[in-house]
Amino acid sequence: MKLFFATDVHGSEICWKKFISAGKFYEADTLILGGDMTGKAIIPIIAQGGGKYKVTLLEQESILDGKEEADKMAATIQNRGYYPYITTPDEVNEISSTPGKSDELFLVQVLKTLERWMEYADQKLAGTGIRCYVCPGNDDVFEVDAVIASSKLVRSVEGDVIQLDEHHEMVSSGWANPTPWDTHREEPDEALLARLEAVIAKAKNPANAVFNFHAPPYGSGLDEAPELTKDLRPTYAGRSLVPVGSKSVLAMLDKYQPLLGLHGHIHEGKGTRKYKKTLCINPGSMYEQGMLHGAIVDLKPQKVGNYVLTTG
Repeated sequence: MKLFFATDVHGSEICWKKFISAGKFYEADTLILGGDMTGKAIIPIIAQGGGKYKVTLLEQESILDGKEEADKMAATIQNRGYYPYITTPDEVNEISSTPGKSDELFLVQVLKTLERWMEYADQKLAGTGIRCYVCPGNDDVFEVDAVIASSKLVRSVEGDVIQLDEHHEMVSSGWANPTPWDTHREEPDEALLARLEAVIAKAKNPANAVFNFHAPPYGSGLDEAPELTKDLRPTYAGRSLVPVGSKSVLAMLDKYQPLLGLHGHIHEGKGTRKYKKTLCINPGSMYEQGMLHGAIVDLKPQKVGNYVLTTG
């Protein structure tokens, strides 16, 4: 079987569409998204009167002339992984002065976007025979699970073991070890170890399986991220890299030595590594640029066949 794996699309509309199209494009029969579907923030497009709108994207302020320009900017914002929200100065003041209001609005935009994504996937994958599996990551709120469950053709595999073909199972978890940002699905490595062990226990043959774990193994080279100061700023202008992966994931690879490890989480960690019998892959992420990094992997009965990292 041939699978296409990508991860960390973080709300990017164009990356999600590329992911859904990748099965047909690369002639893969299985699509796997390894986590973090949620975007990072809302970008307000603020009406100024007289058909004008003001927006600040990536610290650059723009004045838009008319609804058509506002709609084009909204599409640009969506492709970069943010959530556009057309509003007024009065509503902006109300949201900023009401505790919890911005969080409520963010959740609405997350779920609305994901509903649209599921509808898009159901439409594009209908009749193709291409299977699509997603596994919410540490940045994904728990409310996304119900939206994914509403899809006809996209299946969430969090905490589950599925049969990929007659030879291979896939063991999945999008949980990660602690991050500086206190995200939704993260926990101490000791708790993560117990979680992963419980999922792996459902597999009949872990040594011939795919471990789809969002966090990369610690010290693998797939988990190197810029070192941060106490106020979460990169040290040495981001040139100092440190391993931030999961020791629990490393322990599970060491213990069970599956055929393939699919990982993400660390966007800068693009690459492949062989750890004992396991080929580990982190395709990386450039969602803000609208680029979808991925990996095409041929699975043979008892081994990994050809594989290649992709950018498109």
